[in-house]
Amino acid sequence: MSKDFQEQALRYHRDPRPGKLEIAPTKPLANQRDLSLAYSPGVGAACQAILADAEEAARLTARANLVAVVTNGTAVLGFGNIGPLASKPVMEGKAVLFKKFANIDVFDLEVEEGDAEAFISTVARLEPTFGGINLEDIKAPECFVIEEALRERMNIPVFHDDQHGTAIIVAAAVTNALRVTGKAIEDVRLVCSGAGAAALACLDLLVKLGLPREHITVTDIDGVVYAGRDKGMDRWKAAYARETDARTLDDVIDGADLFLGLSAPNVLKPDMVRRMADGPVIMALANPTPEILPEVAREVRSDAIIATGRSDYPNQVNNVICFPYIFRGALDVGASDINDAMKLAAVEAIANLAMDEPSELVTKAYGGTESRFGADYLIPSPFDPRLLVRIAPAVARAAMNSGIAARPINDFEAYRQQLIQFVYKSGLLMKPLFERARQSPRRLAFAEGEDRRVLQAAQELVDEGLAMPVLVGRPSVIESRMGELGLRMRSGQDVTIVDVDNDPRFREYHSAYQAIMGRRGVSPDEAKAAVRTNGTVIASLMVRKGDADCMICGSVGKFRRHLQDVNHVIGVAPGVHSLATITALILPAGTFFICDSHASIEPTAEELVEMTTMAADQVAAFGMTPKIALVSRSNFGTMDTEPAQRMREAVKRLHAERPDLEVDGEMHADAALSQEIRDAAYPDSRLQGAANLFIMPSVDAGHIAYSLLKVLGGGVSVGPILIGADKPAHVVTQSITVRGLVNMSALTVAQTAATAEAE
Repeated sequence: MSKDFQEQALRYHRDPRPGKLEIAPTKPLANQRDLSLAYSPGVGAACQAILADAEEAARLTARANLVAVVTNGTAVLGFGNIGPLASKPVMEGKAVLFKKFANIDVFDLEVEEGDAEAFISTVARLEPTFGGINLEDIKAPECFVIEEALRERMNIPVFHDDQHGTAIIVAAAVTNALRVTGKAIEDVRLVCSGAGAAALACLDLLVKLGLPREHITVTDIDGVVYAGRDKGMDRWKAAYARETDARTLDDVIDGADLFLGLSAPNVLKPDMVRRMADGPVIMALANPTPEILPEVAREVRSDAIIATGRSDYPNQVNNVICFPYIFRGALDVGASDINDAMKLAAVEAIANLAMDEPSELVTKAYGGTESRFGADYLIPSPFDPRLLVRIAPAVARAAMNSGIAARPINDFEAYRQQLIQFVYKSGLLMKPLFERARQSPRRLAFAEGEDRRVLQAAQELVDEGLAMPVLVGRPSVIESRMGELGLRMRSGQDVTIVDVDNDPRFREYHSAYQAIMGRRGVSPDEAKAAVRTNGTVIASLMVRKGDADCMICGSVGKFRRHLQDVNHVIGVAPGVHSLATITALILPAGTFFICDSHASIEPTAEELVEMTTMAADQVAAFGMTPKIALVSRSNFGTMDTEPAQRMREAVKRLHAERPDLEVDGEMHADAALSQEIRDAAYPDSRLQGAANLFIMPSVDAGHIAYSLLKVLGGGVSVGPILIGADKPAHVVTQSITVRGLVNMSALTVAQTAATAEAE
């Protein structure tokens, strides 16, 4: 870990408030009646109901969605026995993953107890509080004893993720690697380096998948685990002891089909890989340095299939692909355990998802790039939005079939839809765009290159490999501010600075700008002045002439001035008459899009049709199906004002010209969100369920709605996103944050890459 990265990590944990978690109420507490319902005397009714029927706790309290992440800090990844207090940041991190990926609430519990029996007693007494227990970072062999005892004593799921989470992902990767090589698991010979909790759990699950135990050879720090060995043995390790004279990894690797490494860096040597069977599968999972680096293995075996625990190589074995979703399924049916059937169901769901052709929505979300099943794609991306929708129902169904579900699901399609709604209201909305940008970073020009927020965002883009920032401004000012902010990026290497006072291309730019604006009253001298002083004009000309791939402007100055400059220089796409904007709002109730909150003053019916179709395409690019409402003060003809007539005419044309779109109006905003309200007013509406894209009758209405929702809704906004421009360009607002700039940058680069591929 570099010193710079360490400082960033500390700031991340420290500011703007310590830690990564908070507790938030889910019910209103605004008046005396709310207080009487939430606490005394109303709370007594809930207590009595639970006393009469314990299952009521799942319906009246947060218990059914609450997991404890519990540790004693004796085996923290990369640090070892650092104790419970120092392990707390790790447990908070685990809690955040539960919440972000599966909407599961977590209390992290760091227990000061090294004795296994005392630790077991402490955790077992917590059963009334929690719906499940996730054991974390507990050293072997105590972790085996602890999990085994707690599973026997507690009537809720107990899951040691270091063991079983790793095992499930490894089993899915092995399943698909064998599909690629055409080998049957019954014929595979496996050599394992490492005999800790994760390694043994992997072996146990692979045996349940059909790998013969007698085909497995285990090695650890003391060599081969053989029958009769005394040193470093325990009953779990002894289950894999073999009758053999071999004593080292080098002795047993010949002809192995599968190497499983959960041990130490560089223990698998190139010569060992050379001696493995045809089509060897190598799971080198030591972190951060694997047992062998993929490029080293491929130097001697081009036919090798390789997985690591690292994100910078294909086939990353990452526990986050499974543990949130396994708990989601287990909690949703009130499972009393996470048994082998549920683990195997998760393995199958993960492996099959990797084999599936990418759905249209996922392909669009990833900018048109399809990740296809094969040697370099054995397991899905951690950010594949389908993970929750595939794994949780599979686990829930397995729990029901096993007879351990207290609250069986009757309608799995309704359950699936519920999971889908969560996926698309979470921060996962932007993740595919980040992944797409990272695959193909582009030259992104920032018109306000001197702005501190732009500079901080540019550093994040460089760190994450999302873009190649081009900063328009004065080099001395940019360099000075980079120093003040402690930024590490270097001009000429990480970023390009376009000197507004001295760039040799500007003579050509003067002429180009004057040619564009000459009949708009701009003289040659005024064109020169604009190119020397107007960052948006410069960035727009760079994109127009191919000196940059895309651009962002607007962090300083008025939105409409920037929009006008972009419109003049870059212009609209072929067939488009005017620019518009769409803004995404990620709210607790879901993700919604507003069009137009910034550009179209009072759009005509023709403009409304055009902006609706462009906005629908943008929503689809996020991986969502657009459900469109043209909103108005009028509700299906209740008023005949001029705005209502424009909206009504636009809907009529949309129904005729775009029958593929789920769109209707003109309607009230509450009718757009409520099927019940809409049915009462007009039961034949083409819109079903809640709308997610709202077309506004004027920019005033759009901006008011956007501003109120952003502040009162407690959500995150992405945008405004400019639609209809001839080249990828976006105009942000003065209030944008660094994170907002990073989000817009990823979106802009992803759009640019997708456009280039389409051409």
